[in-house]
Order: sequence, then C-alpha cells, then structure tokens
Amino acid sequence: MGLRPAPAARRLSSVALVACTLAIALSGCGGQAAHHRHGRVAASSGTGAVAAPPALGFPEIATKNTTRIASSDPVVVAAAVALAVFPSAAPGTHPTAVTLAPTDDWQAAIAAASLMGRPFRAPILLSTPGSLPAATADALAELSPTGARRLGHAQLVRIGDVPAPAGLRTIDVRGSNPYALAAGIDRLEAKRRHRYAHGVVIASAQYPKYAMPAAGYAAESGEPVLFVNSSGVPRATARALEAHHHPHIFVLGPPDVIPDSVLTELAQYGTVARVGAGDPASNSVAFTEYRDPPCPYGQACVHVPGSYGWAIRSPGHGYVLIDASNTLDAAAAAALSGSGSYGPQLLVVDPNTLPESVLSYFLNFATPGYTGEGPTAAVYNHAWLIGDTGEISAAVQAQVDSLLEAVPQQ
Repeated sequence: MGLRPAPAARRLSSVALVACTLAIALSGCGGQAAHHRHGRVAASSGTGAVAAPPALGFPEIATKNTTRIASSDPVVVAAAVALAVFPSAAPGTHPTAVTLAPTDDWQAAIAAASLMGRPFRAPILLSTPGSLPAATADALAELSPTGARRLGHAQLVRIGDVPAPAGLRTIDVRGSNPYALAAGIDRLEAKRRHRYAHGVVIASAQYPKYAMPAAGYAAESGEPVLFVNSSGVPRATARALEAHHHPHIFVLGPPDVIPDSVLTELAQYGTVARVGAGDPASNSVAFTEYRDPPCPYGQACVHVPGSYGWAIRSPGHGYVLIDASNTLDAAAAAALSGSGSYGPQLLVVDPNTLPESVLSYFLNFATPGYTGEGPTAAVYNHAWLIGDTGEISAAVQAQVDSLLEAVPQQ
C-alpha cells in the first residue's frame, strides 16, 4: 500500500512519534546520538563531547496513577492515543479500521467517536482537508488497519472533507453541514449493525465545551451523538431521530445551552432527559455520575443492562482529563474512554487549578480505601491527562495522582 514504509521505518516513525508526543526525551526529538555510560544515558552531539544526561520526563509524563499525552496539537494527540490503544506491534494489536475526522468540523469529529464503540473499534485520527498531517500519516501507516468485517472490510472511514490516502479500502460519510455529518455517521453505524441504537446523546452545536464529554461516552457505548442549536432541532437531526423509532434521548447541557423549548421539540421523537450543569467542568462531572434509570438511594451506582450513562460513583475506574479550551482533544482522546480503564472525560478550565466540581467528585467517589486485607486487595484508578503543562499543569497532575491513590480506611 502506498502509505506504508518498510517495517523498520514504520517502527522507528512510531517510536519517534510516541517519544516526542509523550516528551520522554525532553531534550528534544532531534538527531543526537546516545551513549550508555555507567548505566546512564548521555547525549552526544557527534563531536566527541558528552552533554549532560537528558531529563527523564517525570513527573510530567507520568506518575504512579497518571499518564500524560504531552501535546497541545489535537492531531498529534489523536495519533498518540490511537497507538496507545492499538500498539500495532504484534499480531492482534492492530485495529480493523480507523476513522479519519476533519480538524475544521469539531462537531463531526465528536460524533465520529461512536465508531470506536463495538463492533467497529475504530480510533480517530485527524486531518486537514488538503493533505494528511505528518503525525496522522505516520500513525496510519503504523496502525495498518486490517479491515473491519462489519464495514465491508473497509480499513478507513472518512468523515467529511478529508484526504483519501492511497492503498486503503474506504467508506465515506458525507454531509453539507455538521448536523448532516453526525446524522450520516449514525446512519452508517445503524446500517452496519443492522439496528439503530436505543439511546441517543444530543449536544449543542454552538457550545463546544458542553458537548466535549459526549465524545468519550460515544466511544465507550457506541451510541450516536447528534446536534441541535438554541433555535431548535435541525432537519437532519430530526430525520435521524425519526429513524430510531422513539429512542431514549439524553440532552447534554444546562438550559442556557440547550433551551427547554428544544427539549419540548425533541419530545416528539422519543423520551427526553436532561443531564448537565451550569459550567463546563460541572457539566462533565454531572455526565460522569449520571444514570437512567436513577440509581437506588443508598446502593452502589453501577451501569446495568438496559441503563444509560456512565454511572460512575465509586473508585476503581479510569478518567480522562482534558483542557476545556481545546475542543478537538475530546475527539482525539475518545479512544481512551472506549478501552483500557474506560474513563469518562472530565474538563479542566484553568491549567493551574483542578475545578472545584472535579475535586469534589474525586473526594466523594474516586479515592479507593482498603482495610486489614491491605492495599493489594483494593481497587485502583488511573487518569490520562491530555495536553502539555500549559494546558494542565504539573501541580494539577500531582494533585490528581494523590486523589486517586488507594488509602487505608479509618
């Protein structure tokens, strides 16, 4: 296939991408050679002079309970996440398909996250309209998707105006606007699953910070994300809801983002429930806790067959923390919510401060405890942080690490 370099070159490009993205070699991603001296790694410029050992990258890159994808570029984040979820280094570790979503349409990119759900399991890569960014091209070559049976053995799902890489079997989703593209993704999934989903998430096409958490849930559940605006339900969204034949409709966001009048309009297509809160961080927490039907009072809140929502009100889970100002990061990181520790997306508004709502959530629900059986009998948490320290600071990372640590019960 035209995209794929030789195996050794592919492996080196993948290693370079992950190394640079995760900032393990903080001294840079250039061409310095490395020499091992007395068990340490020292960088050499090639002139014979040995420089000081490079920084290890910790604790910014990882702590005992956190891992950071250290890039402010969603294109690079998507590439790194896809390779973290599908290492593609051994048989059985390649994805069957990859989704290529547009960088200039955040709504379509968030809606495309549902293709990470079963049975497609297609992580998102991002691209501009004209040509594949280098990080995307390298990751796609390394991922080398094998072809998804449920997608007619297609290897790539192209969403909107993105390039068509040579040598790959593709399926295209087209639409004249974000509402139509989201509906097109829903239609493709229903056709290939041979059924429409029973639940639909409705998000605002005008307030991206309130729509962002939908990406992670779509990747975990496979349920579609459709869009409305403050004026009402666009025709493409209405037609998509009609095809679902009275689904459960979950509206993500408070009334000042999606007015009650829109919920009234949505009610003609299915049963409607609102989940949300007054600011982006609190909104993401509300979505993390939510379950329909509600959890019985005084009992553990868990997802059960036939229920909808994350329903995470106990320790022993994954979490994905994202800078609320970088909308595309929600789509880029969505595969982390649909694999591994399956974490909901929580938003950080100030790089230097963990939002009060997120802090309270962690204090109330996330910190594991153990008794006389010891910590090896406890459950464990893990958080991914998306972005460099200018988006989520090292201090916030350290705080999250501490909040997620298993502690003895008093």
